[in-house]
Amino acid sequence: MKVLKEVLLIAAVLFSANYASAQTEDSNSGEVVVLNKEHFLQKVYNYEKNSNKWLYEGSVPCIIDFYADWCGPCKMVAPILKELAMEYKGKIIVYKINVDENRELATLFGVRSIPTFLFVPAKGDPQSAKGSLPRESFVSAIDNFLLKPEQK
Repeated sequence: MKVLKEVLLIAAVLFSANYASAQTEDSNSGEVVVLNKEHFLQKVYNYEKNSNKWLYEGSVPCIIDFYADWCGPCKMVAPILKELAMEYKGKIIVYKINVDENRELATLFGVRSIPTFLFVPAKGDPQSAKGSLPRESFVSAIDNFLLKPEQK
């Protein structure tokens, strides 16, 4: 029985590690991807290496949703972001960063209220927006800022 418990514990640890890895590796799958600091440094901006200049690490534009599990407006926007991630699959990536679990990232971007969104083009500087946005605002930001006509 003890061996069975140990095997199940190891299997659970391996499963959760693979799930988290798959969630961040398959970031262009049309799913909303939850980021932590380590994956943020790899996929978005390595501020430890490039502290003086914004340098996007990704190849397609992204939206970053700074949220908290307890936030009502964050919960209202989540289905919109999930829908847009599927609709713009292959063209943009939608990331989420839990501000309660990643305070350093929230501080880095001056997040003082949630939800806060960072719109990151493939080239150029990001822009932010605060508060619960309607779907039309996201679509406009995607079409007119992230996917400029020459990038489509």
